[in-house]
Amino acid sequence: MAFHEVRFPDAISRGARGGPERRTQVVELASGDEERNASWANSRRRYDIAYGIRRADDLAAVVAFFEARNGRLCGFRFKDWADYTSCLPSQAPGPLDQVIGTGDGATTLFPLVKRYISGAQTWTRAITRPVAGTTRIALGGVEQAEGWAVDPSSGFVTFAAPPANGAAITAGFEFDVPVRFDTDTLDVTLDLERMGSIPSIPLLEIRR
Repeated sequence: MAFHEVRFPDAISRGARGGPERRTQVVELASGDEERNASWANSRRRYDIAYGIRRADDLAAVVAFFEARNGRLCGFRFKDWADYTSCLPSQAPGPLDQVIGTGDGATTLFPLVKRYISGAQTWTRAITRPVAGTTRIALGGVEQAEGWAVDPSSGFVTFAAPPANGAAITAGFEFDVPVRFDTDTLDVTLDLERMGSIPSIPLLEIRR
């Protein structure tokens, strides 16, 4: 499936609505009790970018972006302004933000991840589209300026030499969400002042 390594315009994505969704089956028994089962192991993000269109130029940019992606055919990067860093929104990414692995003296490839923690529960999210130039890496709590590289199209960190056995591998980064349009139609409305609008432009996260 085609994926274009281009980011949707930030000025429009900043006004988008959306966030994570999950699929849960809920069965209500005759007694009134419930049985719940998670159909998905991981969440998926949905967005609607129509709310970010404020000017006619924004509308033109969205139409051009939609045409260049061939509607739902090709994926692209999207910045979720509510969740795009390895740390809290008020902070800057640091090399100790997220634990991505532990050295064993042999492995050189580690995936970037972000952990969401609440109480005793943790959900780990795979980060597949880190923003180039934002990743910072530390081994055993010491930041490493060199000796590693990160693939911005997969989110894997490759070390030139295997981290030592037992060494904590941590990372900080910014990231985009891989998405696609969830429609093949843009329903554009022009008012009397020739200002255009589109009621809804849904985006759907691509999961692999």
